[in-house]
Amino acid sequence: MKKLIAITLTLLLLVFAFASCTENATENDPVEKENDVVENEPERLVAEKTRVTALKGPTGMGMAKLISDADAKYELEISSAPADVQAALISNNVDIAAIPTNVASVLYNKTQGAIKVLAINTEGVLYILDSTDTVKSVEDLRGKTIGATGQGSTPEYILRYILTENGIDPDKDVTLNFYTEHAELATLMATGEIEIGMLPEPNVTTTMTKNDKLVKALDLTEEWKKIAPDSALVQGCIVARTEFIEKYPDSVKDFLKEYSESVEYITTAEDAPDVIASLGIVPAAAVAKKALPNCHICYYDSNLGLSEKLSGFLEVLHSFNPAAVGGTLPDADFYYENK
Repeated sequence: MKKLIAITLTLLLLVFAFASCTENATENDPVEKENDVVENEPERLVAEKTRVTALKGPTGMGMAKLISDADAKYELEISSAPADVQAALISNNVDIAAIPTNVASVLYNKTQGAIKVLAINTEGVLYILDSTDTVKSVEDLRGKTIGATGQGSTPEYILRYILTENGIDPDKDVTLNFYTEHAELATLMATGEIEIGMLPEPNVTTTMTKNDKLVKALDLTEEWKKIAPDSALVQGCIVARTEFIEKYPDSVKDFLKEYSESVEYITTAEDAPDVIASLGIVPAAAVAKKALPNCHICYYDSNLGLSEKLSGFLEVLHSFNPAAVGGTLPDADFYYENK
């Protein structure tokens, strides 16, 4: 009998021990799995500081909110000299920058792929201003003298392409007088010394406030659509150094998210003109308020038609003047895939 009781007690102790082990294992399982998940999470590859440069004018407007918020992870600068920004990209002194679209292509070819385009940030910003009340269509420019800026760069190519496609020889049927600075041409138009001229925003708005005879005769973005419906007039973009993209992919993704949010704010918020003016991107809030709707600020990354829109524009420029895009059209690696 004693032997039977001893066996029974032993069996009961084994049952309790087994139950206790099972319970402990069940309780510990989730913790182990949770720890496994944490341990298996990939390390985020981010830079301690991301150096970003925006240009004054429309190309930098979309970045205004991001700059204004002044996140500590960014080293931000606003430049008025596109050539300086290009030099900084080539010399690895800036990681991400806003530059003209054709310049991005030129730099890509010049550096053998050392930069990539992340997103389009500005569509067309060029307008023909007229104080004679005689220009209602491109055809009305025939025989006229037109003041312009941007000789040897995108503005000249755009104007010549639009004239040519409308049957006007830019070298015979019109007289093109080029000026080095937008401000110089704007002053001459404000005083009435030049009656017809091509200017970008926000110079258009500033000049029209000084000469009430001036009107926006032609929106060259709309004129482009008429002659090249399969492409888009896109003048500004965001680029990054390829080395930076490969080394810090998460920094690039973070920037694009914040940049797209900045564009959304700048194109919808009531105080956007004040934010833009406070940074010196545009001279005054009143100018920014009037100019902003005409600056075509946008955001198109690889998920929103980046390569289709930009490649079409570059193809048109290349067919008109290969030097405008650096001699050859950039290949697929030029376009950053925002996955």
